[in-house]
Amino acid sequence: MTDRTFNDRSTPLTLLATRRSGKPRDLIAPGPDEAELSDMLAIAARTPDHGKLAPWRFVIVPSAARAALAEVITAAYRAERPQASVTEIAALEQFPHQAPSLVVMLSSPRTDSHIPMWEQELSAGAACMNLLHAAHAMGYAAGWLTGWPAFSDAVRDAFGAAPERIVGFVFIGTPGRPLDERPRPDMARIVSTWHGPAA
Repeated sequence: MTDRTFNDRSTPLTLLATRRSGKPRDLIAPGPDEAELSDMLAIAARTPDHGKLAPWRFVIVPSAARAALAEVITAAYRAERPQASVTEIAALEQFPHQAPSLVVMLSSPRTDSHIPMWEQELSAGAACMNLLHAAHAMGYAAGWLTGWPAFSDAVRDAFGAAPERIVGFVFIGTPGRPLDERPRPDMARIVSTWHGPAA
């Protein structure tokens, strides 16, 4: 994909219907430049947000900081699992080095708010989904990963503090090969019509 405009997908509905996740290991340069990434994050922030709390944060991890993040992740893993294998550590060392761009998405709930925590967390997930759509609209692909690093308090502490949580690691770049289409849910199984309480 070389056309980086918002008009490179025929209609907004086509954009939504054709978005697919890219496997971070398959995302190559070029990635978004600073201005494009800024635009993506501004779009991501336009998400349902009861109470206008913005209960989420985006942390950009530039290429120069990827090795430091790998050190944080592997040190945290070794501390939790001293018997970790060489293969496990190698996979974790490689994890943050995927794709040209990396954004760590954090849920940052406002515990002093009357807005339920669940709604604030849903808003963070919606912001992350908006980021994936924005990347797709601008001609890139993105992959949202969690895995062990997303659930480690020690890794989270490198970016913030409780009650924050890592929603995921969003990797963005250009697909190095055609994106895979995965099976989608059977709509008849997941959609129903409610006609009132059962008699």
